[in-house]
Amino acid sequence: MNTTPSPTANILDIIRADYAKFPEAQTYSIYSEDVYFKDPVYNFRGIKQYQKMIGFITFWFKNLKLELHDLARHENLIKAEWTMSWDAPLPWKPRISVTGWSDLTLDTTGELIISHIDYWRCSKLDVIKQHLPIPN
Repeated sequence: MNTTPSPTANILDIIRADYAKFPEAQTYSIYSEDVYFKDPVYNFRGIKQYQKMIGFITFWFKNLKLELHDLARHENLIKAEWTMSWDAPLPWKPRISVTGWSDLTLDTTGELIISHIDYWRCSKLDVIKQHLPIPN
């Protein structure tokens, strides 16, 4: 669902609200049509691909929680610090957790996100290991 922000809404308020309800009802209208997205798994350009990625997450990641720790803007760069956790779609349903941050670059008007780059504070291998049924 693409919700349209009110004309007086601050982009930080919109992002904060989107993180609180992620992955449901994201405000895609704050992204440019050719937004660049990159994280340790995905790398693509375009709002349609971004929406497909969110759809994939919605389908496969159960009990998803995206906790926003900090959100700050300095000129045309917004930095969001977060932890995302979910139940993996495996029979033993391991709880996976990734902490990281997003650098969101705004266009020259400061109204549209033209780049969304996620960084993890762990390796892809660390995430894979969380899926393994290793007793403590």
